[in-house]
Amino acid sequence: MRWSRRKTVMATAATAAAVGLAVTPAVVRPGQSGPPAAKPPPAAKPAPGRSGQLYSPFTGEPVTTLRPVLALKIDNLAPARPQTGLTSADIVYVLPVEGGLSRFLAVFSSRLPAVIGPVRSAREDDLELLRQFGRPAFAYSGAQPQLLPVVERARTADLYAGRVGGYFRDPRRVAPHNLYAYTSRLLAEAPGASKARDIGFRFGPAPAGGTATASFSVSYPAAAFTFRWSARDGRWLVWMDGEPAGAAEGGRLGAPTVVIQYTKVRTSRFLEAGTPPPYAESTGAGTGVVLRDGRAYAIRWSRPDADGGTTFTTTSGQVMTFARGQVWVVLAAAP
Repeated sequence: MRWSRRKTVMATAATAAAVGLAVTPAVVRPGQSGPPAAKPPPAAKPAPGRSGQLYSPFTGEPVTTLRPVLALKIDNLAPARPQTGLTSADIVYVLPVEGGLSRFLAVFSSRLPAVIGPVRSAREDDLELLRQFGRPAFAYSGAQPQLLPVVERARTADLYAGRVGGYFRDPRRVAPHNLYAYTSRLLAEAPGASKARDIGFRFGPAPAGGTATASFSVSYPAAAFTFRWSARDGRWLVWMDGEPAGAAEGGRLGAPTVVIQYTKVRTSRFLEAGTPPPYAESTGAGTGVVLRDGRAYAIRWSRPDADGGTTFTTTSGQVMTFARGQVWVVLAAAP
């Protein structure tokens, strides 16, 4: 498919070694954070199960408590691969960016790796996606000059690398694909970040129907993704640009549930290198495909309000339940 379309921080070497990164301090310029963010709407907490067990609203897995939400913009160009920390994400959003390429918005709450990266710059459509989480902590390396103040004023616990600590650069990689962040430091910089809340995902046994599917592909003009079912792993393994996608910490990228969410992809009003980048709308309604348990389900999705989550139903109107575990969501123009 196609769319027509910164206090010096000294890192601790012990932590970096644990994740296979060499550390140098990142020098970032001082500054003041943007004006106070508006008060978010009340967080909706998922009800405990019959046993009193609490479940993550993002993965459907048992948790002891609902933790703050940390979202990071992650590089996905070839020099940035393999990325660090993505295997611990609750949700991985795949978004189109300029040049026909892709970038990730990774959302963490249930589990936090020590280090995440490479961290890259924000885009306008990130803000619409983030509103459903209340006031999440949002980490990013920067943004286009006119967009940056908009991002800083958004309803997030702002973790712009130009204003907070916790970031460092790995000298073994080429800039800008070498900016990483310590999750514990980021969350210490975001004491008011909202906790995990209901964003519309529902988990449970698969609905009736679906089509047995071994693999499913989706692409942008210069980026391709294939999700291949592994019965042994019980998840869809990710291939990017024809190559198996791995993790710096070891193993393969993959998820029990993958959502291909077809949407309108227009252009942003904030130029990148003189060209308007794509803006993938995450509100409204549309169709898509959900992959789980080796089957593909044609679905409909609806998100009328950016402050609310997304509902997913089968074409017959049943609730489209997800398999428990990490969820990948690919936003793309309809084929």
